[in-house]
Amino acid sequence: MELLLRNVLLGIMLAAPIGPAAVTVIQSGLRYGFSRAFQTGLGITSADLTYMLVVYFGLANFIEIPAVKAAIWTLGAAALLYLGVQSLREGGRQIDFTAPPPQTNRPPFLVGYVVNISNPLAVVFWLGIFGSLISSSAGPALSALAQGLAILAGILSWHTFMSGLTHWGKRFVNVRSARLIAIVAGAALVLFGLRFAYQALQTVISWV
Repeated sequence: MELLLRNVLLGIMLAAPIGPAAVTVIQSGLRYGFSRAFQTGLGITSADLTYMLVVYFGLANFIEIPAVKAAIWTLGAAALLYLGVQSLREGGRQIDFTAPPPQTNRPPFLVGYVVNISNPLAVVFWLGIFGSLISSSAGPALSALAQGLAILAGILSWHTFMSGLTHWGKRFVNVRSARLIAIVAGAALVLFGLRFAYQALQTVISWV
């Protein structure tokens, strides 16, 4: 039990730093409320689950292929740049807090999933941390799987907490601060996207 709790804490620490996933949840909570933010966090956690299963079933070598690695970095750059530009555009608009939130055709679960499944840092984490759990586990492989699920529980717990915090904290957010948050979040996503694009270019250069 102590080992599982330790891995839940590891998941929380993984999700807590401000990165593409955290920014997406915060934006969704401030803009649309708890439900959409929670669904976004669920999508993010599902992407982590996908990577965990990929490593668990021994497909890590496939991800290490240079062409696949370059494609992952490129996809991550494209997704983050798109979301960042959209956020910057929202920050430039006049926000009316008396109006209902704008409708969006983007399913929040899918947005969260795409942001994280295209995040090469998530690949690095699950290949490194979870891969080492499997290789170093003294018991059966199911023991490592249980530890991985505990990490996922910690990740989802943090995103749920942030969904509630941004939803019920909206009453303390005024027009100026909301626009500032949108601009800062958008700039952060764009910077992450440019960083991923640079990594994609470096991967291609080293490959050819």
